Amino acid sequence: QEQLVESGGGLVQPGGSLRLSCVASGFAFSILTMRWYRQAPGKERDFVAYISSGTGSTTTYADSVKGRFTISRDNTKNTVYLQMNSLKHEDTAVYYCNVAGTEHWGQGTQVTVSS
Repeated sequence: QEQLVESGGGLVQPGGSLRLSCVASGFAFSILTMRWYRQAPGKERDFVAYISSGTGSTTTYADSVKGRFTISRDNTKNTVYLQMNSLKHEDTAVYYCNVAGTEHWGQGTQVTVSS
């Protein structure tokens, strides 16, 4: 069964860091392009970051997170990561991983940035 499971969210102060993980099962993970999205309360789900298949040599980011967030992957662990640094209040959202171009989504992990 194909499944994505996110983890690593939590409560963090402004300026802090978190690393999110998304473990994929039931997929040929290394050939998948992966994306992170986020959804803040009352808002639509927005794109955050993208990583290409294989070695993940190509990454793209939303302007709002560029320079602060880093997407990476470990194909040996079927996992995609989102390292989030210099967190801001406006980064508060539920974060989801997605197999690019599909409707495969995880259940999401809550990130709350608050002092």
